[in-house]
Amino acid sequence: MIRLSVSLSESGQVTRQIENAEPKEPADGEILVKVAYSGLNYKDALSASGNKGISRFYPHTPGIDAAGEVVISTRAEFKQGDRVIVTGFDLGMNTKGSFAEYITVPAAWTLHLPEEMSLKEAMMLGTAGLTAAMSIDKILSSDLRSGPVIISGATGGVGSMGLLILKKLGIETAAYSRRPETATYLRSLGAKEILHAWEESPKPLLKGLYSAGIDTVGGPVLENMLKHIRPYGALAICGMALSPRFTTTVYPFILRGISLYGIESAEAPMAWRKTLWNRLATEWKPDGLESICRTVRLEGLEAEIQKMLAGKALGRVVVEI
Repeated sequence: MIRLSVSLSESGQVTRQIENAEPKEPADGEILVKVAYSGLNYKDALSASGNKGISRFYPHTPGIDAAGEVVISTRAEFKQGDRVIVTGFDLGMNTKGSFAEYITVPAAWTLHLPEEMSLKEAMMLGTAGLTAAMSIDKILSSDLRSGPVIISGATGGVGSMGLLILKKLGIETAAYSRRPETATYLRSLGAKEILHAWEESPKPLLKGLYSAGIDTVGGPVLENMLKHIRPYGALAICGMALSPRFTTTVYPFILRGISLYGIESAEAPMAWRKTLWNRLATEWKPDGLESICRTVRLEGLEAEIQKMLAGKALGRVVVEI
């Protein structure tokens, strides 16, 4: 098989190359999957850059998302030819990932592809789509139809998917992006309002403008979003690309009754994953997925990794193996 291999020298120099390797024979409890598609996530870009906070051991093959067919199974619930999805857990972190023709993974990390979804659609969505769906599922406790849902980092994978899913559900959205040149793109995803900067204020609460929010970047953006959520609204947080730190007071929580939800998709319970993937295959399936996705082969990943690390990524990158 071929795979992308990332090496890290003692001096910290990173080398990425496509190499030939033998698939790992599955042990008891594992399955061997022939990967049809994967997807590029920010975590993959970090792993491909030698970030030991993501992947401790090198040489390594990144790729936290996979969709493909079972080749060998040691578990009765999966048989040869079954179409499956694997996202998160340790795949692509310290277990060799899906930027390869074959992956060997625990059956417990694997779920059957919904009948209404293709393998490529699954990776158009990928961890980004699952994370957006988890966030939306949490904030549904709010009255989302009373006003816009604000999404930060809206040009990225999670942000773009969140806008599209909410558009499918008929819920008005607002998008925050520090890139003014992306306004046309964001409007095409359904955003009615687009913000490129926040007006800074020392006040602990500001005018309630949004019924709920999804934050993918952290830092002062999260701080400002929280100030603008209406009473009994909710905010789901799932990223820290800008900063892992933010400043707040208890006022949003005890004066407005706002709920703050942390979203972590890698270890999410399998029952919840199945529920959300089934929704994403049916009533939550975004229209126009193709418009925010571009497909590359392994050879094309280098340019996309550099673009993502530079903060210039737009939408989703699907990797055809």
